[in-house]
Amino acid sequence: MLIFRQLIDPQSSTYTYLLADAASREAVLVDPVFEQTRRDVALIKELGLTLRYVLDTHVHADHVTAAWMMQQRLGCEIALSGKSGAEGADRLLAHGDRVRFGKRYLSVRETPGHTAGCVTRSKSTSRSPPISAVAGARVARRS
Repeated sequence: MLIFRQLIDPQSSTYTYLLADAASREAVLVDPVFEQTRRDVALIKELGLTLRYVLDTHVHADHVTAAWMMQQRLGCEIALSGKSGAEGADRLLAHGDRVRFGKRYLSVRETPGHTAGCVTRSKSTSRSPPISAVAGARVARRS
């Protein structure tokens, strides 16, 4: 089973997504906002999750990422597009890469537009095709 939470920072209108594999309790956090670090850390701890990765769909001034704060507080890795131009990430992602958490993974799809380093991540398990996608503060689901 997938644990899924959609969170919002009302000031920047940025959506943050928490996805976790219920069996392993491993999680990824997509597009965390600096001002919401306490909220996100509290939720991860409340749910008993281990944060493996923080992922930014793009690097841009529309919000200040909490990636480095989450790494300091929870020991996760930071992953973002290799085309983002940002420095300091633990893992630079390219089209076709997979970000694993438990038996699940997010597939990286390069989708430049808003910025050259924009990526979309589609969610899947090792046995199923992608069923949803996270792209720059939006989620699309296949019905």
